[in-house]
Amino acid sequence: MDGPAREPARIPGRVHWTELFFDLVFVVFVGQLAHGIHGDPGWVEFGTYVLLFFPAWWAWVNIVSIINLLPGLSSRALGLAMLAAMAAAGVMAAAAPEALGNRAWAFSLANAVLRTILLILWLYRHQETSNGIPWRIWAYNGGTAVLWFVAALLPFAAAVILWAAAIVAEVAMAALSGWFWAERGIAEINIEHAAERLGQFVIIVLGESVFTIVTELSDAWTPGAGLDASLGFAIVALLGWAFFHYGTGTMSAGLEALRSRSDYAGILQTTLFMPFLLVLGVTAIAGAIATAIPGPHDSLPLGSGICLGGGIALFYLTNAVVSLRYGQRPGTVLPWALPTVVLSLVLIPLSATVSSSAVLSAAVALLLLVTAYVELHGRIRRRARAATRPA
Repeated sequence: MDGPAREPARIPGRVHWTELFFDLVFVVFVGQLAHGIHGDPGWVEFGTYVLLFFPAWWAWVNIVSIINLLPGLSSRALGLAMLAAMAAAGVMAAAAPEALGNRAWAFSLANAVLRTILLILWLYRHQETSNGIPWRIWAYNGGTAVLWFVAALLPFAAAVILWAAAIVAEVAMAALSGWFWAERGIAEINIEHAAERLGQFVIIVLGESVFTIVTELSDAWTPGAGLDASLGFAIVALLGWAFFHYGTGTMSAGLEALRSRSDYAGILQTTLFMPFLLVLGVTAIAGAIATAIPGPHDSLPLGSGICLGGGIALFYLTNAVVSLRYGQRPGTVLPWALPTVVLSLVLIPLSATVSSSAVLSAAVALLLLVTAYVELHGRIRRRARAATRPA
């Protein structure tokens, strides 16, 4: 007698609770790494942050991509995959503070396990959709998993070369797939699920920023620290407002427009690569705010000034590039993007000459101005459209 049919774990366009549970480990991971860019970070600290965070980000977006293409997974299969990936990502987070030292082997091993999980999921999808030899899957996930496994056995100086080789190979193969195998993926991507998952990751990063602000205020607990914490919260809130009121509103439509043009490379760029830059910007800003709170009357160190001004510039520049990639007119994007990016960079020299409270106030004023402009411009456009509709 046949058993009961196994229902899919989720509706194709919706995110399953297990996926949200999986994301929790990245809150810890971001927090672990973000401490490295507090204070006065230099090129070494920035480079370390990018070097350690990108493999985790890349694993996350690859997990999201394959789950997007497997809406028929049962709840048990999805749960096992997410819990296994969560355990591996947890090891990465625990190893992160010493990943360039005596925990490099654990960081390598965790990445290898994540690639192995991805290999299993991609082979499962291939079995359902194709009869050919899955050589690209074996090369993309299997080959790079081997590199990470071997790296776990080597001294750090040799291991980091294999890390770079694995990441470069994966990024290159993903980019090439956008040019040569576009037709194999576009039709099956669920835009709603992809947009929702990216939005949820931004929530994670913004949430970690709020957690950092609260923790720093709890440790300092002075009126000046309270002022800087309030200003810092306003900055994070305005970034969240910009992303969730404007960014997510255009994300689904933008991705759908790219798919309608068979622009698979554009989908890859706006879902795999550009959001990473946006996340870097937000975490850099949070690092500057964390540095400002204990010393509200002091000037920010140069590294934190770069984090604040450069982070805001990177956030809005990335959003502008994504908007243009989605097909929005330059005349709509550039009037808010160019002044915001330029004025954000002005915050870097300003941070060395005024108190942290003053430079955070200037950042809040800048974000309020760009938000007011976008809101006003949006209302004018809506009224213009309403006026042209037939009665």
